[in-house]
Amino acid sequence: MPTVAMVGAGQLARMTHRAAIDLGVELRVLAAAPDDPAVLAGATHLIGSPEDLGDLRRLADGADVVTFDHERIPPELLQALEGEDVRLAPPAAAKLLAQDKAHQRRVLAELGLPVPPFALVHSREETEAFAAQHGWPLVAKAPRGGYDGRGVAIVKDAAAAPELLGDGVLLEPLLALECELAVLVARTAAGDEVVYPVAETVQRDAMCREIRVPAAIAPDLAAQAGAFALEIARDAGVVGLMALELFVVDGRLLVNEVALRPHNSGHFTIEGTCTSQFEQHLRAVLGWPLGLTDLLAPAVVTVNVVGPPDGGEPDDHLARALGVPGVHVHLYGKDPAAGRKLGHVTACGQDMDEVAARAREAASILEGGRR
Repeated sequence: MPTVAMVGAGQLARMTHRAAIDLGVELRVLAAAPDDPAVLAGATHLIGSPEDLGDLRRLADGADVVTFDHERIPPELLQALEGEDVRLAPPAAAKLLAQDKAHQRRVLAELGLPVPPFALVHSREETEAFAAQHGWPLVAKAPRGGYDGRGVAIVKDAAAAPELLGDGVLLEPLLALECELAVLVARTAAGDEVVYPVAETVQRDAMCREIRVPAAIAPDLAAQAGAFALEIARDAGVVGLMALELFVVDGRLLVNEVALRPHNSGHFTIEGTCTSQFEQHLRAVLGWPLGLTDLLAPAVVTVNVVGPPDGGEPDDHLARALGVPGVHVHLYGKDPAAGRKLGHVTACGQDMDEVAARAREAASILEGGRR
């Protein structure tokens, strides 16, 4: 039985474990606690820290390949593992693209891809100089460690500019977005690759709340999004899944960010495509033939279930949510908390508005009636 080791044991690892069972693959995860979502789902696990080289070595021991469900591993530890002939998918150099936003911006710009104006600044003076060129407000991003809106702030004026210390802050203008897109690609070490249909993502409170597939954009724009993703994956030597997030501004694409792992924007693939992103990731990191990415319905919508302000538990409303026709509910086994992703709902059908209404209704029920 092949063994895939995954650093992290959150909901992405939990859903990867489900795919691993069907393929006869053992998924071994590095968990922070025995109640992490993948552990509760039955994945083989070690308790440890992604910041401890000894724990990473224990995880990798005897595994065919080591992969990830998050970016929060010190890059120098991944380099050390590769120096010990541990097979990482993606490799450490590729993973850095997703771990360091400033490095990512520089690499994408050097590839000639369209990216927003940016600067890595270390002081209020540098912030004001960037604003003088691009105007207020600005978007300030921590180069490392941010996700789901964490590590991102809107800076409205000079008085609100934060003290910028350490390795600095990545600044970008606050753009007038027409829509936001995401596209997944999968790639093997041998260079086999597939592209998923482009999704439109709807953000609220700096968090993805809804994924609609196919995106309501012109075919040439969708083709360009897929081409950008493949170019990045090839240049970086990606192995496994890569998610590319994009903006549409003034009718053209701007490349936003990449993630080298299964991704929230790809949850629609579980019921909506021939091969889920989680199965595809396992196939890719093991060097197996990649699966088809065709949609199984003309319209697919995924809505994230987010903890309500009262800290309510989605499980309490599950039976009622399952009464919405044709919805697929995924709960992550996480402790409820306001603003925390606790699950998602996917619906498929013929008409995008009707499908979205069903998915939103079920998600609203799970959130205690809020939406």
